[in-house]
Amino acid sequence: MRKDIWVGVDIGGTKTAVVLSRKPPEVISRTEFATLPAKGPQQAIENILATLHSMLAAADSSSKAIHGIGVSCGGPLDTVTGVVQAPPNLPTWIDVPIVDILKKEFRCPVLLENDANAGAMAEHRFGGGKGTRNMVFLTMGTGLGAGIILNNKLYSGSNGMAGEVGHVRLTRTGPVGYNKAGSVEGWASGGGLAQIAEDSIQSARKRGRTSLLMNLPKGRKVTAKDVGLAAKKGDALALRIITDCGKKLGQALAILVDILNPERIVIGGLAMRLGDTLLEPARKALAQEGLAPALAVCTVVPATLGESIGDVAALCIAIDAGAEPAASNRG
Repeated sequence: MRKDIWVGVDIGGTKTAVVLSRKPPEVISRTEFATLPAKGPQQAIENILATLHSMLAAADSSSKAIHGIGVSCGGPLDTVTGVVQAPPNLPTWIDVPIVDILKKEFRCPVLLENDANAGAMAEHRFGGGKGTRNMVFLTMGTGLGAGIILNNKLYSGSNGMAGEVGHVRLTRTGPVGYNKAGSVEGWASGGGLAQIAEDSIQSARKRGRTSLLMNLPKGRKVTAKDVGLAAKKGDALALRIITDCGKKLGQALAILVDILNPERIVIGGLAMRLGDTLLEPARKALAQEGLAPALAVCTVVPATLGESIGDVAALCIAIDAGAEPAASNRG
């Protein structure tokens, strides 16, 4: 049987998606289900296996047609051995050999990659970084991670830890991200934005100011989505929170620009949803902090793959899984 199927598996703390493609990034079928990490990895893994068998049958195909399977998952993980090592959003997934499990079941090439690197591969091949040689992709979701493409190859570092810009400390104190107060993730992520909003709401109340963010149901904590919705309605406090987040993001971008000299920085998550409300203050801070010659060749744009980025990212890993070593974009 001719190998003409690529399979992407995107494992998240809330949901897992399995996608099939005959011509990436186009998806011919997709199934999504709750990951339920509190129940442990076994039930999710069994669901992945059963779902993929069912999808192949529905596509009038079989495991013999699989060119490669790509698995995208939050870190920490070991891409060499293919083991998921208890990511924060999957705390019960302790040393799960997901690659070996899938290889044994479907007898085809399988690769595992962290979601930030996979997102970088997707945006570089098919999205906002297409046509560039050097680019950085920032996830900017609940947390903040980075995937780095250098000379058209994914740069993973000596042991797969390259790109952890969220861990860099910007200030001595501040919101906590990556278990570090004042980190980039604390200042410039969905989780960090929520922390900043909670503090800002308390300060506004003490000063007798009003905000749409004060009208949330009693006992419910504010989220980044709440801040974004309030900002779209012109709420002054929400707009100031996003502006402050953007400034700190810009300071982090300056570090990346000065060190890596990329042609483009592509930002997902909040940047896609908040657009220039977030990115304009980020670009201004970047212009103030970065080296002029490096700034002259770098643009900062939101990711263009939108909510499909997880699917496309997993398929990009599948492409690498089924490729000859020389054809891979891994460095």
